[in-house]
Amino acid sequence: MKKRVLSLLLVALMTASLLVGCGGSSGSSSGGGSSAETAAPSDAPEGKIINIYSWNTEFQTRVEAVYDKVDHTSDDGTITYLTDGAEIHWIINPNTDGVYQNKLDEALLRQSSAATDEKVDMFLSETDYVVKYTDADVNVAIPLTTLGIDPATDLKDQYDFTKVVASDANGVQRGSTWQGCPCLLVYRRDIANDVFGTDDPDEIAAICGDWSKMKDAAAQLKAKGYFTFASYADTFRSYGNSISAPWVTGTTLTVDPRIMEWISDSKEWVDAGYLDKTIKGQWNDDWNKSMSSKSKVFAFMFPAWGIDFVLTPNWDGPAGSWGVTTGPQAFNWGGSFIHGCVGTDNPEHVKEIILALTANADNMTKITREYTEFTNNRPVMNSFATDESFGTEFLGGENPFKYFGPAAEGIQMTTLSPYDQGCVELIQNSFSDYLQGLVDFDKAKSNFEIAIKERYPDLTEIVWPS
Repeated sequence: MKKRVLSLLLVALMTASLLVGCGGSSGSSSGGGSSAETAAPSDAPEGKIINIYSWNTEFQTRVEAVYDKVDHTSDDGTITYLTDGAEIHWIINPNTDGVYQNKLDEALLRQSSAATDEKVDMFLSETDYVVKYTDADVNVAIPLTTLGIDPATDLKDQYDFTKVVASDANGVQRGSTWQGCPCLLVYRRDIANDVFGTDDPDEIAAICGDWSKMKDAAAQLKAKGYFTFASYADTFRSYGNSISAPWVTGTTLTVDPRIMEWISDSKEWVDAGYLDKTIKGQWNDDWNKSMSSKSKVFAFMFPAWGIDFVLTPNWDGPAGSWGVTTGPQAFNWGGSFIHGCVGTDNPEHVKEIILALTANADNMTKITREYTEFTNNRPVMNSFATDESFGTEFLGGENPFKYFGPAAEGIQMTTLSPYDQGCVELIQNSFSDYLQGLVDFDKAKSNFEIAIKERYPDLTEIVWPS
């Protein structure tokens, strides 16, 4: 069997055969059987404590908004009481510095020996590391079919790319999401008017609708003293999330041509002055300030959550100053996946919650209307896209779903590998110095090869496009 590096947790799980012991005592197989054998049997009595692991309260608020068994929540927000007597216990740890994954991994290591009321019943993952938990060999996340959910019928209205991301290498779906995260071009209306003479979304789409047009627009923006985007990191996911194959197959890492295009295009844009060279990456103070009214940055490529949770808090000007439209490329950024955990004693509750959040059109309509969230349901999103009465205050009454829906239809994503998160992080880190002019191209390549082999010692070959 090919060696995989899935983190210390998952190696330990496989080595200790921990997950085989998660099947409970009611007739589970002691061998390497299917996940149906290791999940709690459907006729077993449900437990009274449902432990859900997440990194913030976003999922909790959605559950409390649409799950019909919710009665009330404790004053401190840590327990949601259900009408059938069960309790959801929320175990929240921040994503910062890997704290959430570390805490979840520690709990999974204890899963076979933990008391029933202390077992992990559900957990969430993000696109960047979802494959760590959906890997078939590891068998942490229960296949949806084992829970009695048929993706072909129950989740027929979901966007296909979300199903691909939530599936293992064999195509077995082991998670589901209520979100789709297509990205749009989110632009400053005042800058658009100054440079292009219009802030109309359809006209801006015609100006910025592909990378060739975007480059021409960048030259016009520079001539007026503006940056097109804040950082080369702002464009990475549009390239990196559209690669044609996983980063790693077996023990060979293959750098996709799309990654090389990002490097060459970013270098051209930085040298041309289309990007702010002083802003290194994202999620730092300089990047946050580039969204303020004093900034000279024209646009960002954000999904719905990026507008609500990143741009809005950093904007200090009047509402209606930003617009959205079709960007130069359709791509997905983010997404929270819900998983039932092998070993749960609450499979029916797990099934109900997944269906309530990710299959019920009325519930997804409610989530979109109350949280302006792009939900993972084609008919619902198509309905919002054509609803002339719907708009958002921050965007000056503009309806972003007119553009989000078509963007989602154009997204294609390949099956991920357990190495993808590290590759994505380290390729950007290694080539940042090159883009800043601190090292040459060959040195950046060498730095990446050294860094990736330090993180994943089992890699035997790195193949660069010719």
